[in-house]
Amino acid sequence: MSSPHEPTESLLDQLQRRADGRNVDPTLGVLTGEGAQQRVETLERAPGIRPSLAASPASPSYHGLPVIKEPVWIAAVPTYLYVGGVAGATSVLGLAVELAGGRRLRRLARRCIWVGTAGDLVSAGLLTYDLGRPARFLNMLRVFRPTSPMSIGSWVLAGSGGLNTLALLLSHRRGVPGRVGRAAGAGAAVLGLPLSGYTAVLLTNTAVPLWQSMHRTLPLFFMASATAAAGSLLSLLPHARHEARVLRAFGLAGKVASLAAGLAVERDAERVTEVARPLREGVSGALWRTSKACAVAGLVLDLLPRRPRWARMAADVLTTAGAVSARFALFEGGEASARNPQATFQAQRRGLGAAEAIANHTLASDGRPLSFPLPVLR
Repeated sequence: MSSPHEPTESLLDQLQRRADGRNVDPTLGVLTGEGAQQRVETLERAPGIRPSLAASPASPSYHGLPVIKEPVWIAAVPTYLYVGGVAGATSVLGLAVELAGGRRLRRLARRCIWVGTAGDLVSAGLLTYDLGRPARFLNMLRVFRPTSPMSIGSWVLAGSGGLNTLALLLSHRRGVPGRVGRAAGAGAAVLGLPLSGYTAVLLTNTAVPLWQSMHRTLPLFFMASATAAAGSLLSLLPHARHEARVLRAFGLAGKVASLAAGLAVERDAERVTEVARPLREGVSGALWRTSKACAVAGLVLDLLPRRPRWARMAADVLTTAGAVSARFALFEGGEASARNPQATFQAQRRGLGAAEAIANHTLASDGRPLSFPLPVLR
C-alpha cells in the first residue's frame, strides 16, 4: 500500500502503461474491427481533442469550436456583389431615361445598355471562376426553384445578360428589330432590381450570424449602394452636360438611401454584441469604417455648389470605393462571424437570427405563443 505522501499514478498513465497503444485497458474492454487498428500515443495528441479550446465558465460554448462552417467563397464573390449590383442599377436607369428623356437622352440610355451588358458578362465570369468550371454555373439553370435564392439569382443573371445583349444589338435599329431590342432593354431593367439586391437575400438565407441578423435591411442597402455606385461609374465615363444633371440626381438619391440603409444594417447587427463584433474589429471592421467614410465624403462633395471638376471626380471615386469596401467588409465580417461560436449561440438564445423568422409565428399546443426561441438554422 502506497504512502499518502507518495505521488499517485494518474488514470491516463495507468491506461498508457497497461494498454496496447490504443488507450484502452484490455482488462475492461477489447476493440475489434478495422477502426480498432488506429494507434494514438497520448490522448493529448488524439485527433479532435484540443484542450486549449476548452470552454471557460464565463463563456460556455461547444468547446470554443465554431458550430457552423465558414463560407468557402473566394474574393470573386464580393467583387460580383459590386459588379452585379451596378449592372442591375444601370439597366434600371437606362429604361428610365429611355422613357422620360426621349431622343435627348438616347445616348445615355445606350451607354447604360453597354455598361449593363458588360456588368452581366463580368458577373457570370466571376461566378464561374468561383465555381471552378462553367458546367457548374450551367447546371444551376437546369431547374427553376422559386423558393431558392440561388436558383432565382442564377436565372435573373442569365436573363439580364441575354436581354441586355439583345438590346445592345437591336435597340438602335428601325422597325421590328428596334422594337424587339427596346422591349429586351425593358425586360433587362425589370430584372435589374432583383439583380442588384438578390445577392443580399442569398447571404441572409445562410446560417452565418452576421448576415442573418441583417435579413430585413441588407437587400435595401445593396440596392441603394448599387444605385449610388452606378451613378458614380457613369459619371466617370464621358458624358454631356445635360446628362450630368440626370446622373447627379440618380447618384444623390442612391447615396442618401445608402447611408440610411447602412445605419439600419448596423442597428440590426448590434442587437447582439458578438454578432456585430466583425463590424468594429479586425479587417472587416476597418473596411466597414472605410466604406462609411467614403460614402459620407462622396455625398458631401456631391452637395457642394458649383463643384469644380476635381470635386466631381473625387466624389465619384470615393462613392465607388465605399461601395466596394462595404461588400468586402460584409464578406470578411461574415467569415469572422461564422468562426465565433458565441455569435451563433447568443443570437439563438435571444430568439434572433434563424429563430427570429419563425419564433413569433409559432404557437404552443394550447394556442399561446411560445416564450422561447426555437434553436434552428435556416
